[in-house]
Amino acid sequence: MRISDSIIYIVITVLFLMPGAQPAFAKKMYRWVDGQGNVKYSDQIPPDQVRHRRESLNDKVRVVNVVEKQKTKAQRELEKRLLILRKQQEAIIAKQKTHDKVLLSTYRTVADMELALKGKMLALDGQRTMFRGNLTRYEQKLEQLQKRAAQYERDGRRVPAGLLAKITENREQIAQSFIDISKQFEKKKKTGEQFAADIARFAFLTQSDEESKVLSRKTAENKAENELGLFICETEAQCDKAWMAAKRFVYTYSTTDLDIETNTLIMSLEPYRDTDLSLSVSKMKMDNTRKQIFLDIRCRNSSFGSELCRGENAKKVRYSFSDYIKFTLNIETRTVDQH
Repeated sequence: MRISDSIIYIVITVLFLMPGAQPAFAKKMYRWVDGQGNVKYSDQIPPDQVRHRRESLNDKVRVVNVVEKQKTKAQRELEKRLLILRKQQEAIIAKQKTHDKVLLSTYRTVADMELALKGKMLALDGQRTMFRGNLTRYEQKLEQLQKRAAQYERDGRRVPAGLLAKITENREQIAQSFIDISKQFEKKKKTGEQFAADIARFAFLTQSDEESKVLSRKTAENKAENELGLFICETEAQCDKAWMAAKRFVYTYSTTDLDIETNTLIMSLEPYRDTDLSLSVSKMKMDNTRKQIFLDIRCRNSSFGSELCRGENAKKVRYSFSDYIKFTLNIETRTVDQH
């Protein structure tokens, strides 16, 4: 049976004013809503009601304390994962800022960086030339060894085991040389890409102090967005729209049905098959003006499920989260360099 606050206020006030009643009421008065939506008042919380959100009231029926609704095991586990994600985010941002400081302290101008790149490329070319020289020598040696083995066969003699071992060893050296050359090629390619990214980043960072700070923060946050699966809201209105987009994302990519939906948490049911991806998004404050929306991916507690969560499919879902929201909000998705 639902009782209005005004009636309760009158009852409590009368009880409070009655002689000898104050010590009895001085315990506490609680108010909560049970599972059927009925408002309850009592000076004690029945054991079967402790899971509900409750308010402590003073003698003027004013709320003096609130105990939130008891969290489910899934919600508690989610909070643990969010704490880990927050720490990972801070680590990524700190690493990016450290990289920026190294760039600014190592080089004075873009020309210095271009000169360093040229020197690095020349050194890598020198190593590749050495590997190619080794390959040529091994190929020539193999040809000689094979001719000796062929002569033994023409003479009707058995090819010595030592000669066959040298042929095998030489073939392995040739194969390793090809691997070394391939690795060197990839190393040169990655070095060029890294330097190109660093040069572009250095140019931005040296524009002005204020622009440098903004760019450094943006790049670090963008890197964390992609790696962890999160979206950073710049305004309250934007965050409201982003939250709706995040909900659609959960509907689209989760293979389990929706379980919880509040203003700060949207969670699908726990995965019950090895192939299930269960998603949840959480909204929390980042600083005084901005909020962030975290994506969390859960898989079944099995060897296959663990592998699924570490696999490419889960990674693609995580990496697409921020861009999905930006596209939905019609935000320009220019990629600031992540290196």
